[in-house]
Amino acid sequence: MALAAGTTLPTPAAEDGAPAWLAPESGGANLTVGATTENAFAQPSGQLATADLRAFTFGNRVFNTNWAIAPASVSGFDGLGPVFNRVSCSACHTRDGRGQPPRTPEEPLESMLVRISVPGRDAHGGPLPVPHYGDQLNERAIPGVPAEGRTVVRYTERAGRYPDGTPFSLAVPHYEFVDLAFGAWPADTRYSPRVAPPVFGLGLLETVPEHVVLEAADPEDADRDGISGRPNRVWDVESGRTVLGRFGWKANQPNLRQQNAAAALGDIGLTSSMFPAENVVPGQEAAARAPSGGTPELADAYLERLTLYVRVLAVPAARNLADPAVRTGAKMFEALQCAACHRPSLKTEDQPTVPVLAWQTIHPFTDLLLHDMGDELADGREDFEASGREWRTPPLWGIGLTATVNRHTRFLHDGRARSIEEAILWHGGEAERARAAFMSLPRVERESVLAFLQSL
Repeated sequence: MALAAGTTLPTPAAEDGAPAWLAPESGGANLTVGATTENAFAQPSGQLATADLRAFTFGNRVFNTNWAIAPASVSGFDGLGPVFNRVSCSACHTRDGRGQPPRTPEEPLESMLVRISVPGRDAHGGPLPVPHYGDQLNERAIPGVPAEGRTVVRYTERAGRYPDGTPFSLAVPHYEFVDLAFGAWPADTRYSPRVAPPVFGLGLLETVPEHVVLEAADPEDADRDGISGRPNRVWDVESGRTVLGRFGWKANQPNLRQQNAAAALGDIGLTSSMFPAENVVPGQEAAARAPSGGTPELADAYLERLTLYVRVLAVPAARNLADPAVRTGAKMFEALQCAACHRPSLKTEDQPTVPVLAWQTIHPFTDLLLHDMGDELADGREDFEASGREWRTPPLWGIGLTATVNRHTRFLHDGRARSIEEAILWHGGEAERARAAFMSLPRVERESVLAFLQSL
């Protein structure tokens, strides 16, 4: 449940040298909740005004409603497709949490999708869509319209050993695209599988001022520490200009309103005032003839409440902070330079429309910047200024509750890692030095790092 107004959680004394940022209030004083159940990611801030709480409740309905094919009796919730990936937001972001890849080659993508593009940039600097397919493979369609295709995911095992002889194995993903409705993709098509990320705490990240994000950027690695994070610059549809990117695996969306509207169109097939054209590309003749659910299908009032919903979803408190293993792990996390990208603390500034987000000290463990993660994790697909080797640092808050909420432990952008440990072992590029240092630790210290991450 949410913490009561004015409640603070006890922080263990730091006499053992644990970092000062090791604190339970991950989402700050206003957006930290003590829940540890399967609904831990689905709690609103306990400090919401009554009007905002009503809007949150309606936004929760929009997030969880299955959209219908138009025309339908459920006026206001029709307009699905004509091509789409899932019928609701929650179908991918189950209980507001993390998606996962299919467990077998026969299973469809349920909480995962594939971005696609061809080389070059559009008029606003974004990726160029694939002819007949667009910028995302839509694997479902309404009756009478062909789905665009299907993704088959297979894995091979790659064995490895730590320097101390401890064995491990990594699952290497392989992708095949079959049943393509409009023929083979161009030979130079780039594709990027993406699992759905968690959606709690996003309003806080939106409220971190740009200068705070940019102060951590070091694109030329001026300090020679091997870390050269840099911002993505993306197109803001409503302001009509290029701005800082914050959201998405490559920081390709500038704010939550645009993130939500873009996902509604690309994932569910819903038009909005921000994206009024149907998710249909030239050559999809049957889709072009499909009935509409109105103009727009996602009403502005629904989009506003949906955006408030994800803005004020609270963050679970960090746990077990008095555990010596957790405290040692926090020190090791810092010593290994993990905190150089997974920045432990950020501060929000003013937010007059949603006051609970303002002036909070938060512990998301992200810098919102792009980092080169090496060849192993590269997708080869550029996205605005993000290269095919770069990814935005994902927040780590709540990561230890993934198994409880989502009943799996699949991590990284494509879910290839089957545990937090495997996710670390996949790190390369700017994180190569940190990964090698982690591998060189004695087993008990590696386990302490994992215990710390499980506490978040």
